Amino acid sequence: MAKQSIAQVTLRYSEAFKLKVVQEIDKGRLTIAEATRLYEINGRTTIYKWLRKYGKDQVIRRYVRIEMKDEKSILQEQKDRIKELESALASVTLHNICLQSYVEVVNENISEAEKKTSLSRLSPEQRRTLERLLSKRP
Repeated sequence: MAKQSIAQVTLRYSEAFKLKVVQEIDKGRLTIAEATRLYEINGRTTIYKWLRKYGKDQVIRRYVRIEMKDEKSILQEQKDRIKELESALASVTLHNICLQSYVEVVNENISEAEKKTSLSRLSPEQRRTLERLLSKRP
């Protein structure tokens, strides 16, 4: 049994035809479903594209977002707060880098005796922090 090849047919509609279909839908003479059946147009998306391009845009569904009066201001406040926190984080990160660099420079330039004297003046928490910073050095 020989295989038969099925050729696909691509339909191209003229501008005049598209405009005629769109006008009939815009004037209310046909619905999209009726136009699809009457003119044997494959798929509803084809007609929706024509309506967007040539129509008065009244047939296509639209989505409207309904919000409370203060909802936009709440969203804006949240966005502003996020920006504020991001800025604060960047500032603290920069401050931390500066302090780490300062500790490294001081550590390189003082003697062991001065280090011991300086460490004895620190609280236990400050010592742990300093040791943690020093251990991160390359």
